[in-house]
Amino acid sequence: MKRETIIWTVLFVAGGLFLVVRGTQSDHGLGRQYVKQVRVNPQSATDLRVKFKEAPPTDRQAQLSIPRTVGLWVAAFFTLAILSFLYRDNIFYKIAESVMVGVSAAWYMVTAGFWEAIIPKLLANLAPETIGSWALPDLLKPKPPDPKLLSLVPLVLGIMLLCRLLPRGGWIGRWPLAFIVGVFAGIRMIGFLEADFVSQIRSSIIPLVVMTDAGRVNLWASLRNTGLVFGVLACLAYFFFSVEHRGLVGRLARVGVWYLMITFGASFAFTVMGRIALLAGRITFLFDDWLWLIDPAGKRWGP
Repeated sequence: MKRETIIWTVLFVAGGLFLVVRGTQSDHGLGRQYVKQVRVNPQSATDLRVKFKEAPPTDRQAQLSIPRTVGLWVAAFFTLAILSFLYRDNIFYKIAESVMVGVSAAWYMVTAGFWEAIIPKLLANLAPETIGSWALPDLLKPKPPDPKLLSLVPLVLGIMLLCRLLPRGGWIGRWPLAFIVGVFAGIRMIGFLEADFVSQIRSSIIPLVVMTDAGRVNLWASLRNTGLVFGVLACLAYFFFSVEHRGLVGRLARVGVWYLMITFGASFAFTVMGRIALLAGRITFLFDDWLWLIDPAGKRWGP
């Protein structure tokens, strides 16, 4: 047996024993969710609606919530399953990965595809009274709108797109696909020109010498604007290949490389910090909500 396998086996066994000991010695047990009933509108004597709110285990009205507890253990399992990839690719990681992809695809299809596209943008335009009676009651206020038969066009294009699944009618799906690609490219091109081209030029047209209201030179703002304009010109010189990078152009291009490396480094560091924040969140979840080893917010035992 390899040394690495032995080490990970010892860690897994130690972790399992820790869970057993922790669960038997804790006063309230680990990995449990407690809730209590609170009234939705306590100021109204006739409103008897209640909802369940998370409560500390020391609360006399707290009761164990089986669904939340099961969800907590499922979340802990999938978190550990994803982290198990640090050892090597295994069946638990594959299960967690497949569940995440499947749930994400199903959520996107139901939420973004059905409830945010098909229902409000297609069916609500074709049959507003029918859709408003069960799905969108606000659509009937103050009165139902008239059907928009123009919405039949995307409906027909969507049906034609499904023809790509047919063995002999796949060519029909090329027409709506070409329409989608063309429209999307046109819309995104305008957006990119406005956001990435025109806005960048507009942001670079700034005064090199900034004056204050008192008529004095703002040294820091002037240096900042000068460095920004000089960096833009240096980066453009690096990507200007019509002239050989020698002499003044070569030195300016090398400065542009420094600007690019600093920008890429800052962007990478920002991405890493975001991932570290996600990791810290999952570690806090394991040690706080699941194992009850820490309680920084004082939600169980108080501050």
